[in-house]
Amino acid sequence: MSAWKRAAALLALLALLTAFPAPPALADGDDPPRTPRAAVDRSEVPRDGQVTVTGRGWPAGALLTLLVCGQNMIGGTNACANADGRAVTTGADGAFRKDVPVPAPPKPCPCVVHVATVTGDSATADVPLVVTGHPVAPLPERSGGERLGVLDARLEGSSGLLTWFGAPPTRRLVVTVANLGSAPARDPAFRLGTSRGVLAPVWEDRPWHGTVAPGRKERVTLDVELAAGAYGDYLVSLEYGGKVLVEQPWDVSRPWGVTLFWILLGVVVPLAVFRAGMAVVDRVRPRTPATTPPTAGAAPLPWFTPDTDPRGPG
Repeated sequence: MSAWKRAAALLALLALLTAFPAPPALADGDDPPRTPRAAVDRSEVPRDGQVTVTGRGWPAGALLTLLVCGQNMIGGTNACANADGRAVTTGADGAFRKDVPVPAPPKPCPCVVHVATVTGDSATADVPLVVTGHPVAPLPERSGGERLGVLDARLEGSSGLLTWFGAPPTRRLVVTVANLGSAPARDPAFRLGTSRGVLAPVWEDRPWHGTVAPGRKERVTLDVELAAGAYGDYLVSLEYGGKVLVEQPWDVSRPWGVTLFWILLGVVVPLAVFRAGMAVVDRVRPRTPATTPPTAGAAPLPWFTPDTDPRGPG
């Protein structure tokens, strides 16, 4: 091969190498990107048993919640044994280890151990778990790849003076939802329900305008209003995709101003009627004519009148 051919081949090789540059090197002190992961020490656990959950790749010093959930946590934490959940804080290396009880979740299996961050950037991981002795049922059909779950919920607001006199009680349901699916949830159509005691909820559509991207969380605020004069123990429910995501109790105080009004009305009205009746009676009752007092020195003596004058007329 001639010299000029070797030079041309070398130039072509250099051009090929520059067309695919090497990935940038990490700067000093930079850590490679990590994916949060979780694992269990046993894949099958009897109901009311215990499992050890370990994880790595999580943010350092992050607070995590660990829940045993049924139906692969479709429908959010409503499918989880929330009362028996555990919390753990990751170490400086982003790792953790925690023993978690395995109660019977409110939904049938397939079950998972759900790990999610409470503070900081949103991150989740689900580990399949077979709970021996717990029912198994097919997963419900889902319309899309989005899967909304509730991280936090509360009722905000207070009653004013008008509510004390029977105005409709109002609150704001503030919910932090996370999309645990693979597709974005665009303009999710929520349903808001209110119920009192054992009565069935009264539902109304409450669409929310916005998008919850996969792996992200958003704050949703919905106004709640009851009927005028309502009081007692109420329950506010939020539903999405045919599943109840969260329920919040609401103790509505009795409108004592209305009671006070009726008490005053019961006292004032009879008093006003009594006074009006007395005025009518005073106006229509018969009057006794007043007698004119006799003039001094003009009253005749009882033993001497003109008819009995002994001198007679003239």
